[in-house]
Amino acid sequence: MKNASEKIVFTGSGIVCGAGAQVNDIWDVLESGETAVGPYSQWDGENWPVKVAAEVKENNRTLVPDRKLHKTISRTDMFGIYAAEQAIENSGVLAHRDGLDEAEQDGYNDRTGLVVGSGGGNYTSNYDYLPLITEAKGELHEFGKELSNQVTPMWLLKNLPNNVLCHVGIRGQLKGTNACITNQCASGIMAVAESASAIWNGEADRIVAAGHDAPFEPEMVYYYHKLGLMSGEAPKPFDKERSGTVFGEGAAAVVLEREEEAKARGAEILGEFLGFGCCTEATGILDLSPDGNGVQRAIEQALDDAELSPSDIGMICAHGNGTPASDLTESIGIREVFGEGIPPVTGFKWAYGHLIGASGIADLVMTLEALKREVLPGIGTLNEVDPDMGDFPVARTAVKPTSRNALVICRGFGGMNVVVVVRV
Repeated sequence: MKNASEKIVFTGSGIVCGAGAQVNDIWDVLESGETAVGPYSQWDGENWPVKVAAEVKENNRTLVPDRKLHKTISRTDMFGIYAAEQAIENSGVLAHRDGLDEAEQDGYNDRTGLVVGSGGGNYTSNYDYLPLITEAKGELHEFGKELSNQVTPMWLLKNLPNNVLCHVGIRGQLKGTNACITNQCASGIMAVAESASAIWNGEADRIVAAGHDAPFEPEMVYYYHKLGLMSGEAPKPFDKERSGTVFGEGAAAVVLEREEEAKARGAEILGEFLGFGCCTEATGILDLSPDGNGVQRAIEQALDDAELSPSDIGMICAHGNGTPASDLTESIGIREVFGEGIPPVTGFKWAYGHLIGASGIADLVMTLEALKREVLPGIGTLNEVDPDMGDFPVARTAVKPTSRNALVICRGFGGMNVVVVVRV
């Protein structure tokens, strides 16, 4: 059960996306107003309906130096391992552990957990089979006879959805509570909420929460395009000319622990986790409640969990994916809670694309940075706010948060809405 007097804080963060592989580098992109979305290079998109994305540019050896490990993990796993281990290093939790005596180290490992969110909707894992399926011309006997010759026996290991969970846990000897969450866009931000809850419930003393995804691949792009969700340019959240979203790829991670312990070991505290709300609209896989009820209820739950009122919030990092229906209903849900007192609103997908399973946790990492700097970056692609949203407080230029408290909103298929409240 949550103990409001026991504060949960963030003591480390890590991130990689098309805009960079360090918080400061990504911040520079947000401040510049220049998007990382552009023509992609992973495959020839000349005849493809969508020709842009926000690709991670870092070399695989930069992300995961161990080349042997590359054979048994996928591209999205590399992102997740990199972000999680970056957060762990920045937090100093393992450096502190290594200074303890052996008996204390064992106990420390047992009380250190790991919760990872992954998108789970990637089709890349099927591509190894396509040449053989074509060659066999649909004959299952021929397909089976040649399967072991053409598809690596490491295929299963490479495509396990919990690879980041197991590899980071093994490498760091994190033996405490752990979970792998696969809930589309909500995965990463739910990992953060689950981690805080686990600490409050006494399941662990500290937890690494991460989210990773690499949705940018041919089938995913095509299917999202056929659903009418994709744009041919960088997303324009809340703009009257917005036409859809664009994929990015990457990962983000944070370390959560009790404030008392963090201060005792002299850790740098990045912010405080105050509460969260989570609900579904139950309208369908793609349909959204036109009255913004899901967003409204998730915000109200989060504020109640954090024991705050709407007037306490100084900024909102919106989901803002650039699709017409999502942005409009999100703005309606926000207005239902805040009325005419909506705090400054921004979103980051215009800069580094939609990271799907990693989107919410990446937005959280950059929201903590915005609160620390007391600057709310503008939406660099915004030209004119959709008049159907009324006087909605988004802008192209930066403004100052009105308090140290922020909401981070994340939405997903199936009517998922998750809201996290943080403070710096």
